[in-house]
Amino acid sequence: MKPLPPAYGWIDDLRPLPRMLEEARKLYGTFEVAGPADNPVILGWAKETGLAKSYNDDAIPWCGLFMAVVAKRAGKPVVEGPLWARNWAKFGKPAERAQLGDILVFRRAQGSGHVGLYVGEDYGAYHVLGGNQSDGVTITRIARDRCIAIRRPAYRKAPASAKSVQLAANGVLSTNEA
Repeated sequence: MKPLPPAYGWIDDLRPLPRMLEEARKLYGTFEVAGPADNPVILGWAKETGLAKSYNDDAIPWCGLFMAVVAKRAGKPVVEGPLWARNWAKFGKPAERAQLGDILVFRRAQGSGHVGLYVGEDYGAYHVLGGNQSDGVTITRIARDRCIAIRRPAYRKAPASAKSVQLAANGVLSTNEA
């Protein structure tokens, strides 16, 4: 596993993590290949999730693909049409306040969307572990007012770590997660 930025190193010390966050953490640091080539790891996620016919180029937005492979590996259901970020607003159950490991769905310009996992928040942004953020699996800050859905996985018993996390407002605020 690639190391997390120092501001998020606490995630690796926290156990147990929510299963989806645990699976997402393993993928941190995966990036697209520059130029016309594709990262075979990302294309492998499409095969693993049965989406290879719909997804065959890592230049295609892949935040929904990232969530699909994370959900599948965590033993959670994958939403119908998972490549469309906004479809993740149908995942699990709605929540009013985000907790560690919840899915956050965001609006973007031109009606598209973005999806990722909550790792914390500050006064104006959610800190999101997701795919296709600066062409990779990264943690980025996304304005809270862009969030259109907070969705919680179904738990038999939620892990003790599944709670809201207050973080410092470090790092730039993302305006385009591609």
